[in-house]
Formats: sequence, structure tokens, C-alpha cells
Amino acid sequence: MDLEKEESIDLGKLWQVTKAHKKVVGGIIVGCTAIATITAFVLPKQYESTTLVQTRNASKEMGGQAAAAMAALGVGGAASSPTNNYMELMKSRTVLDPIIDSMDWKDPDKKPDAKEFAKSNLDIKNTKGTNLIEVTAKGKTPEEAQQISQEVVDNFLKMQTDNSQQTQSLLVQFLNGRIEEAKKDSDDAAQKFADFSREHKLYSPDDQLKQAITQVSAYDKSLADLQSQQKAAQAQYDVATNKLGQQKSSSKAYNINDNGTVQSIRGQIVAKEVELVGLRQKYTDNNPTVIAAQQQLNQLQSDLASEVSAVVDSNAASLNSAQMELLKNQAVAEASASAAKASEDAVRAKKAEIEQDIDKYPDDMVTYLQLKSDAEIKKTIYTNLVQQCEQNKIQEAMESMDIQVIDEANLPDEKKPSAPKKKLIAAIGLALGCIIAFGYSLVMYKREA
Repeated sequence: MDLEKEESIDLGKLWQVTKAHKKVVGGIIVGCTAIATITAFVLPKQYESTTLVQTRNASKEMGGQAAAAMAALGVGGAASSPTNNYMELMKSRTVLDPIIDSMDWKDPDKKPDAKEFAKSNLDIKNTKGTNLIEVTAKGKTPEEAQQISQEVVDNFLKMQTDNSQQTQSLLVQFLNGRIEEAKKDSDDAAQKFADFSREHKLYSPDDQLKQAITQVSAYDKSLADLQSQQKAAQAQYDVATNKLGQQKSSSKAYNINDNGTVQSIRGQIVAKEVELVGLRQKYTDNNPTVIAAQQQLNQLQSDLASEVSAVVDSNAASLNSAQMELLKNQAVAEASASAAKASEDAVRAKKAEIEQDIDKYPDDMVTYLQLKSDAEIKKTIYTNLVQQCEQNKIQEAMESMDIQVIDEANLPDEKKPSAPKKKLIAAIGLALGCIIAFGYSLVMYKREA
């Protein structure tokens, strides 16, 4: 009981003590408020300017087989959302150093680096669940804030365009090399077929052989497509390997093709390819059944790219975003080539079963069929690679539009700075004054107790 009496405070007496020292108490409150208010007016003004941009995946605009091929190869980041990467890249030295260098600094030795500048002058955020990025820049003047916000986006767009064009141009280079080889193979096969037809005077097979040719043609088309996929994937792999060479990194270290889920998806792709060949023997490519099977195959290829990217993400989290993307492209290309090779082997096995029935025809007819098949396959490979090369040129042109500016950087009103917030600072001063005044009154109360 004595302890409770000793610790209790008589609020009435405390109020009387406060009234007795009202000049000091009031002075503390007014003084703290005045100091805070003066500080709010003395602090340098700060302005904010915001640019709103939208990210998108350029491959979505391509449509059809082009988009499916790009997604399967991982070109253009189809396997993952790029928004977070873009936000981090906007804070990179490549983007920010030109801005820092263009600004006036009282003491050049104290000029901030990109990391410090981003922390003090930028607020880059993504509205959750959207592909919108807000780039808010802070500056000492309205013009400076607008300039920083605008140049962050401009420099980022330039960097993205340069990097994308470099990658796509390199990919086109690698594809061009394979196109030359495919062109030579196609011309040689066509010449052999023409020479054989002329020598043996076989220009039109009989009806039975026509039926056999129709069956084999479905397998030939599939084989040509699968070999084209392997060559295109190899080109993509070579590009990523070339750019990763100096960094001494490789997706092979993660044993992606030994991953259980990757193997399962690859097995489903092989089965779907074989199923598709069977359907093409009965229907045209415009048949709903064939279209549905092709869509399912495209989805499996997309699932493969996503799973491979997830494996790289989980095993290489410490890498920077640029190196991570290269590793993903390399890994996806390797997995796509592996799936295409496995599918080719399965389709060849099915084709071999049909070719056993063709052996009953005369040797000239069999040779005619083989040469015709070889010529058609190699011609299709050449055509597919040319189309793939053209698609990459289109992709190269579209990459610069991967970020679209929705709202340009605004020019803040000079009369409405974003900081210092005078009312808030004054309110904080008032609250702090009240706390100090209460503490003073409590000390006086204890002395008079």
C-alpha cells in the first residue's frame, strides 16, 4: 500500500503545478513549435515528378507459330515476367551515371554513385498485379525533378534497345550460318532427286506409291520441323554461350536435363509430336483436331521453358539479372533442342515401320521415294530457318517497344513542393513540445511532492 501511494500521481496537484509554471510550459511548447516551423521554412524545397510506363512481352504481339517458337526458345523473356528486372535495371550505373554526370554538384568529390543516387532521388514501384511501373524522381527544382524522371526512362529504353538488338543481331548471325548450310543441303538433295528421275525416267509414281508417299510426307514434315527447331535452338544456345563466355558460367552445371519434371514434360512433348504426325496423315493442318493438338504441343513447350527457368532461378539466385537471363536462355535452348532430338528419334522409328512396307516396291521406286523424301525434308528445313531468321528480325525491331511510356514526366508546380511538409513538421514540433512540457511539469511535481 505504501508503494502504491508513493507511485501514484495526484492529477489535480499536477495540473496546479503546471498552471504555476505555465510561462515555462507554454514557452517550451511555443519554442519547439517555432523551431520546427522555422526549420520547415529553412529546409530546401524538393519536388517530385512521375513517369508512368507499361511493360509488355513483345512476343505476344507476334502471334501464331512465331510467338510459339520464340516462347519455346525463351527469346524475349517469355518464361518470366520482366517487370521486377526492369525496376532493378532502372537503378543500374548504365542508366543513372549519365544523369549524375550531367548534374551540378557543389563538391565533385561528394558526387553520389548510382546506388546512393537511386536511394535518395528515386522511388520506383510497381502497382501489384499490374505491369505498370511508376518512376518518381526528386529534385531541387521542378525542372530538375522532371529531367531526372524522364532521363531514367529514356536511358533505360536506350539500354534495352541496344542490348536487345545486340542479342537479336547475334542470333540472326548464327541463324544465317545455318541457313547457308541448309540451302546447300537442300540444293544438293534436289539435284540428286532430279538426276535420278531423269536417268531412270521416273517422273510420276503409280497410285500405290503415291499413297505410300502421302503417308511418308507427314513424317517428313514433322522431321523437318524438328530438325529446324534443333538448329534454331542451337543458334540460341550459341548466342547465350557466346555472351556468357567471359563470365565462365553455364547452365550445364545445374543438370537441367536430369530434372524429373523436365524429363516428364519432355516425354509428353515427344508423345504429342508422334500423335500429331498420325493426325496429319488423316487431316490437313486446318482441321480442328490438328489445331488442338498443336496448341497442346505449344503449351507443353511453354511449360518446359517455364520449368527450366524455375530450375535456374532456384540454383542461381546470387547472379545479377542480366547473367540470369542469359543462363535461362541457354538452359531453355538446351532443353528445347534435347526435346526436339528425342521427338525426332521417336518419329523416325515410326517412319521406319512404314518404310518396311515400301521395300516390296522395285528398287528404283524405293530409291525414288527416298530421294524425294530427303529433298523435301531439306527444303523444308531451309524454309523454316529463313522464316525463323525473319521472325528474329521482327523481334529485334519490336524489342525497343518492350516498354511503353503511358504518362510523360510531369512538371511539378513550383508553389507546391513535395517537401518539406511544413504543416507536418510544425505538428511534430508541437507534439514534441507538449511531451517535453509534460516532462518538465512532472519534474516540478516531484520536487514539490
